[in-house]
Amino acid sequence: MSQKLLKEEFISNLNGTTLLEISIGLTLAPLCLLSRGLLLILYFLHRGRPLSSKSAHFLLDFTVLVVPPVFCCTVLAPVLPWVILSITAFCAGLVYKIYCRRTTHVKVPLQQILNDFLSTGLEPGYVPSITVFRVYVNVLTSISILAVDFPQYPRRYAKTETYGTGVMDLGVGSFVFANAVVCPEVRMKPGAVQSKFFYLTRQFFAVWPLFLLGFGRLMSVKAVEYHEHVSEYGTHWNFFFTLAIVRMAASLLLTLFPAHKAWIVATTLAVVYECFLTFTSLKMFILHGSDGQGSRAGFLNANREGIFSVIGYLAIYIASVQVGLYLLKKRGSVREWLGVMCSFLGLILLLFLFLYASQTYIETVSRRMANLSFCTWIVAHGLLLFNLFLAADLVLVFAKLLADGATVPCSWNFAQPSVTNKKYDLEPRDGPGLPHIRPGTDHSVCMISAVNKNQLLYFLLANLLTGLVNMMVDTIHSTAIFAMFVLHIYMLANCLIMYILQAKKIILKWW
Repeated sequence: MSQKLLKEEFISNLNGTTLLEISIGLTLAPLCLLSRGLLLILYFLHRGRPLSSKSAHFLLDFTVLVVPPVFCCTVLAPVLPWVILSITAFCAGLVYKIYCRRTTHVKVPLQQILNDFLSTGLEPGYVPSITVFRVYVNVLTSISILAVDFPQYPRRYAKTETYGTGVMDLGVGSFVFANAVVCPEVRMKPGAVQSKFFYLTRQFFAVWPLFLLGFGRLMSVKAVEYHEHVSEYGTHWNFFFTLAIVRMAASLLLTLFPAHKAWIVATTLAVVYECFLTFTSLKMFILHGSDGQGSRAGFLNANREGIFSVIGYLAIYIASVQVGLYLLKKRGSVREWLGVMCSFLGLILLLFLFLYASQTYIETVSRRMANLSFCTWIVAHGLLLFNLFLAADLVLVFAKLLADGATVPCSWNFAQPSVTNKKYDLEPRDGPGLPHIRPGTDHSVCMISAVNKNQLLYFLLANLLTGLVNMMVDTIHSTAIFAMFVLHIYMLANCLIMYILQAKKIILKWW
């Protein structure tokens, strides 16, 4: 059997893992973020000044934010719950150490400190957890797309063939979720009046790079005979095409229906699509082709998974627009954001109950069709992951409250009078016509900010390096030591290039 066929077989016919294991795994990234922030605060308390070395900042970010996920999705996957518990205990120890060495509220009872914490004003300029969520989805995806080709990556984490919940399936859906919560319709200026098709036109000019990348990937994959998982999207389709069409279709729907009713549109779309899957021959066509034998003759047959799954991804996107609009509401205190967390927890519980009913009485999760259960699962876990990042950021706010003058890049600052009237936005950017970067924060030493500034480039670079590694290395017969070496060098290259671009203030976005 050729190397190409071996690799295709290696990533095919998989059934995923349990919802519980995925949910436990979601806590890893927020814990890494929390560990990094607490270490920076503790350094400030110990030295009396922030960590100023750019190389030390990069080393800390890479070691704490990237290395643990690489190990936990490979060699440490069998003991993942113990790793999570260990990092949680480590974070708790850091919080206790900061509390003991606090420079404010020194002789104040803990109850009073907690009351002051709840009433603490937060900078209303943007929601840092959204930035971190979007960056981490990119980072974790870049790890998985190469790690999946090594035997150390558990097969249950890889993309499922027809039914099931795989970690990589969640990554694909989370990409759609992350794009939607900061889409133009969400970030519309309060009171602004635009023409009905303004955002549709804007999306048309914004998605052309995705189509270009889609065609580029298609031609390169066919030219070098790169291994493909055909049942994922089809023969010619890929995720770049899906994301581009979803964004265009969502803008069209949101010109016809009010954005603040997006959840109704999303629910209707997902339910109607599920009805077609259940009561017509559409499901059989997607799974087995027009001849029932897996035919790939003709464009529709060849790309049936990619074409029809767009409907499910569109439902996810529009539902996520509703989440973004909810986050857009101005909130200025810790107490208000704790209320947001409680609201999300209630919604997450409802979604999981619905997911259980949907999988029991309708159909189990299928990434291949992007059915109703898949849409529910993605939105539920997207909200869960965001809530965990939000919780981590609020813990950092508490720690900074105890350490007067401490700063953590890409986390909330305390409210200042000078920023209370600034335009509200979901995340910082710094290109022409894009939201401002909040003042008073040094983003030149933050890997999260570096990836955020060039997210599409980062994703493209990760795909290119993944292809290069696969053409040079026999991944499926690699030892654990060699696999860990390659994955770390690969991630180091991805992150370092973004960091260098950030240091030189280069943003490769011209559209």
